[in-house]
Amino acid sequence: MNDLIVIFVEFAIFALVVGMTVVVGRRLQTAALTGRRLRGEAKREAGVSKRASIVRDLRVKNPLLAWIQSSSSLKDDADRSKLEKSLRDAGFESPSAPALFFVIRFGLAIGLPFLFLIGQSFRSHPMVGLPLIFGALFLCGISLILPQAAVDRMAQGRRDALEREFPDALDLMVVCVEAGLGIEAAFIRVGEEVHESHPRISQEFEKVSHELRAGRTRAEALRNLGTRTGVDAVNSFATLLIQTDALGASIGQTLRIYSQEMRETRFLKAEEKAMRIPVLMTIPLVACILPVIITALLLPAIIDVIRTLMPALNHTGHG
Repeated sequence: MNDLIVIFVEFAIFALVVGMTVVVGRRLQTAALTGRRLRGEAKREAGVSKRASIVRDLRVKNPLLAWIQSSSSLKDDADRSKLEKSLRDAGFESPSAPALFFVIRFGLAIGLPFLFLIGQSFRSHPMVGLPLIFGALFLCGISLILPQAAVDRMAQGRRDALEREFPDALDLMVVCVEAGLGIEAAFIRVGEEVHESHPRISQEFEKVSHELRAGRTRAEALRNLGTRTGVDAVNSFATLLIQTDALGASIGQTLRIYSQEMRETRFLKAEEKAMRIPVLMTIPLVACILPVIITALLLPAIIDVIRTLMPALNHTGHG
C-alpha cells in the first residue's frame, strides 16, 4: 500500500513538472513570436524612417570631437577626405570617425609611453638612460602605426568579403531583372533579400537606391558604388551597367553574361588556390617530415658505427 502511494505521488509530481514545462514552453514561444513580430515592425519602421531621411547629416555632433577636428590636421580637407575614405572602406561611416581615430591614435601614442615610464618606476631594477628613452620612443612609434595598420587590414577584409558576396547578389539581380523588375527596383529587392546573409553588399545596394531616390542619375550612383567598394568586380559591374544603359542594350542579357563570367572567375580562383596547396605543403614536408625520415634511415647505421667501430678505434689507440 505504501509503495502504491509513493508511486502515485511520484507520478503526480512527474505530471505536474511536465505540465508546467509545457505551459512555460508555450508561453516562452508566444513571447518569442511576439518579440520577433515587434522587432520586425520596429525594423520596418526604422527602414521607413531611414528611407525617409535619405540625405545624411555629415556634421560632427559632439562638441569636443568637433573642436578636435577643427583644431587639428583634420581641418585640411585633403587629409580629412583621405582618412574618411580609409575609415569608410573599413566600415566606419560615422561623421565622427576621423576625430575618434585621431583621439585614439594620439591617446595611445601618449598613454603607452607614459604607462611604460610609470611601470619602470615600480621595478626593482628599472631601465635608465638610452634603453628607457628608446623603449618609450618605440612604444610611441608603434602606437602611431598600429591603428592605421588595423584600419587598413579591416578595409582589406571588407573588400574581400564584398568580393565573395557580390556574385551571389548578382545572380539574384539577374533573376529580378529577368522577372520584369527595373534596375532600381532590383537593387532594392536584392538588398532586402541578402540583408541577413550578405550584409555588406546589402548596405551598398541600399546606398545606391537611396542615391537614386535623392535625385542622382543612375550613372552617378553606379559610379559611386564602384568607388566606395574598391572591388574590381563591382567596379566592372557598375561600368558595364553604365555602358549598357548608354547604348540601349538589354540589361537582363548583359547581367546574365556578366554573371556567367563571374562564376567562371570564381571557379578559376578556386582552382588557383587548389594548385597552390602542393607548393605550400613542401615547406612543412622539408622542415618537419624530411629530417625525421633521414634520421630514421641513418639511425641504425649510426648505432652500428658507435657499437663496433668506436670500440675498435679505441682498442687500436690503446695498442
